[in-house]
Amino acid sequence: MSNNTKSKKIRILLIITGSIAAVKALDVIRQLKTNGHVVSVVLSKGGEQFVTPMSCAALSGNKVYQDIFSLNDESEMGHIRLSREHDVIAVIPASADFLGKMANGLADDLASTLCLASDKPVIVAPAMNVKMWEHVAVKRNVRTLKKDGVHFIGPVQGDLACGEHGFGRMSEPDEIVNEIEAFIGHSCGVNKRKGPLSGLKALVTSGPTQEKIDPVRYITNYSSGKQGHAIASALSMLGAEVTLVAGPNNLTNPEGVQVVDVVSAQEMFDACEAVLPVDIAVCSAAVADWRASDISGQKIKKQHKGESLTFTFSENPDILVSLSKHGKKRPKLVIGFAAESEHVVENARVKLEQKGCDWIVANDVSEGKVFEEDENTVHIISRTDQEDWPKLSKEHVAHRLAAKIAGNFNNKEG
Repeated sequence: MSNNTKSKKIRILLIITGSIAAVKALDVIRQLKTNGHVVSVVLSKGGEQFVTPMSCAALSGNKVYQDIFSLNDESEMGHIRLSREHDVIAVIPASADFLGKMANGLADDLASTLCLASDKPVIVAPAMNVKMWEHVAVKRNVRTLKKDGVHFIGPVQGDLACGEHGFGRMSEPDEIVNEIEAFIGHSCGVNKRKGPLSGLKALVTSGPTQEKIDPVRYITNYSSGKQGHAIASALSMLGAEVTLVAGPNNLTNPEGVQVVDVVSAQEMFDACEAVLPVDIAVCSAAVADWRASDISGQKIKKQHKGESLTFTFSENPDILVSLSKHGKKRPKLVIGFAAESEHVVENARVKLEQKGCDWIVANDVSEGKVFEEDENTVHIISRTDQEDWPKLSKEHVAHRLAAKIAGNFNNKEG
């Protein structure tokens, strides 16, 4: 962390809920304390089954809170005080039960009451069985919490304590600590963190484009922009100065990011050109390859039965090719996305050569996969390497990609 972030003591209220992954929370406490943060721990009834108050107190150096009806604390409205005097609340691990409480505004114990009584940012690191994570009720609760602004770290795919393998494993402590620190520096009133991308400029494209046919119709695709927005936020958290060129979407703009809203592919191309020069370009937008050659000034009427309607299309400018072959203004690192419905890796390698970019992030969009979803499975392909990542949340993909980008620049500098 930067000296600017350490100069102010950041107070983290860490809630431990009932999961075997609670034992990993002890390492999170230790790392946060080592990094200079002030950590106060709240143990739920479930959390008490896996870790002891004594171990949490020893590692945090502070009193551990458990009971909302403690007379000493509640004589001074202790749950209100706790919810106000910390900069961020982190629920590590967050069980399926506790996510449900948060999503539905329940407050039947100290931990859930603190979340409901606080106006501070909330981070959760879920941990549960794969079937629980995939259950429709849990997915509904996660969507609600994300809309409410709760920041998710993981979960990831891996071996689970129950003996099964799948999506639901809590992220590792060092990764959680890194994301909490980035989140603190970005969102909690501290001077912006001087991260590994400090001093670098980044351009990110996101979302779909819309190509008009007439005054009431257009051609577009199912892209939500979730992945591109998450990447812009993750790069900013690592210190980059980020410009996000976004097609039409229903998302909240990432904090600390300059956003340029566009509609058509040509508008997106022009906006990207205007941002140059930059050090990093991540082209994650699903840009329309074609546009109508002639846009009707009036609504096109329905044809008579049996008559066909013919459109003539013109090719849109290729933003990824333009950035990759821009000469003196070419970004140092150009990353494209390949949304493929078959032969995902093979087609992505062809695109890498054709477009001239440095990396391709490939994913499978067959049968509507990925678009508008909260999770993604990607392959990171360069001319010399290939990384096959497990199924991750789009936020997790973004943070992992941002870390890989930072490593690329750090290695070059070294």
